[in-house]
Amino acid sequence: MGGMFGAVSKRDCVMDLFFGTDYHSHLGTKRGGMCLYNQGKFDRTIHNIENSPFRTKFEKDAADMQGRMGIGSISDGEPQPLTVYNKHGVYAISTVGRINNKAVLVDMLLNSGKQQFLGSDKDNMNNTELFSALISTQDDILAGIEFAQNSIDGSMSVLIMTERGIYAARDKMGRTPLIIGKDSDGHCIASESFSFINLGYSRIKELGPGEVAFVNEDEIQVLKEAGKEMRICSFLWTYFGYTTSCYEGENVEKTRYRNGASLAFADDADNMDMDYVAGVPDSGTAHALGYANASGIPYSRPLIKYTPTWPRSFMPQNQKARELIAKMKLIPVFEIINGKKFVLIDDSIVRGTQLSGTVEYLHDNGAEEIHVRSACPPIMYACKYLNFSRTVNPAELITRRVIAEMENISPDELTEETVKIYANPENEEYRKMVEIIRKKLKFNSLKYQNLDSTLEAIGVDKCKLCTYCWNGKE
Repeated sequence: MGGMFGAVSKRDCVMDLFFGTDYHSHLGTKRGGMCLYNQGKFDRTIHNIENSPFRTKFEKDAADMQGRMGIGSISDGEPQPLTVYNKHGVYAISTVGRINNKAVLVDMLLNSGKQQFLGSDKDNMNNTELFSALISTQDDILAGIEFAQNSIDGSMSVLIMTERGIYAARDKMGRTPLIIGKDSDGHCIASESFSFINLGYSRIKELGPGEVAFVNEDEIQVLKEAGKEMRICSFLWTYFGYTTSCYEGENVEKTRYRNGASLAFADDADNMDMDYVAGVPDSGTAHALGYANASGIPYSRPLIKYTPTWPRSFMPQNQKARELIAKMKLIPVFEIINGKKFVLIDDSIVRGTQLSGTVEYLHDNGAEEIHVRSACPPIMYACKYLNFSRTVNPAELITRRVIAEMENISPDELTEETVKIYANPENEEYRKMVEIIRKKLKFNSLKYQNLDSTLEAIGVDKCKLCTYCWNGKE
């Protein structure tokens, strides 16, 4: 997915930028970057963060950088922020989102006079570079932002730092958040609302869908009013967002707690013969606490994440390495596990490989039964807006693999009509799919949260939530 942080102040803001950007590290695992504006110059640094945390890579850089204005980025894709020179002057730019029609846009720009791109092919172009190229076709930056967002199939939020201040633009449908904070010396802009709390900023404004603001140390100037339609990503509350974050007035931790309680009520958990409720660390924890308190089944931690060296997951692309790392960071508590029956709650099931490995690990360490509950419905579609997981090929989803097996075809041959039949929990096909997934992943039982309960737990108007990954509706 990715996250951004910006600050503009009457004082040096390097440490604000350093820590504010670092607080977005849960949103991306590939690259981090910072750019400061100081005495007429843009000072930029970018590092690979696949194998070590943002702070480790940027600590020395932050000590040498200065500036009263800056933007930072955590990315799951391209290196950024970028510095750009065009007819609008020099600026730094960072984006969050995804562009699905890159080839079309590149051809359009090349045919209109754009001479070159840094990318090696049309489909793997740097999103941020492409967004900037679209801006350059218009008479000013604001018009350029509007043109870019109207041209893109996908979703892009953006921060643009000029010599005068920072443009902050939320994506057209508000799929990702962008929040503005204020302290006595200036303002900050962040993807995550909690990222500036410990820096002394107070939350004062959440940009609406498509809204564009210009922010300097003294004021916030709204350049384009928010649109009426919104489709903010529901997965922010289910998995992506940090537990202390709030989006559209709804806190992530409270949402997950409500969702877990709803799972317990649906299970009629009072009549379940279970010893403990547990959550897959860390995103399953709040769901599990809600389930435990609603059901009366004690909460426990049979697996503990080894945080001294695994504060977060740096997951390689190789699947075997991913599975090994997923196992290495969790340490079993034999005294809790041995001979016990568990309700185990995870935020979601994507490929199923890591959760299956976790359940197998619990059984290997003496667990008698593991009953898995997913805190959201089955994922039927790969996200085409935010890349909420690294599964960009729908055929990798456990649901589609099972459906294809049941239909005796390859996952690539599945039609939308067939997928929608299996996505409906009222259908017998859905129940058969869930049962086959349970057997494949070797759970004692498996239930998914239903869509209505998931959205009710979030608490935002359902018409404003994107549910594409579950039901294909944008």
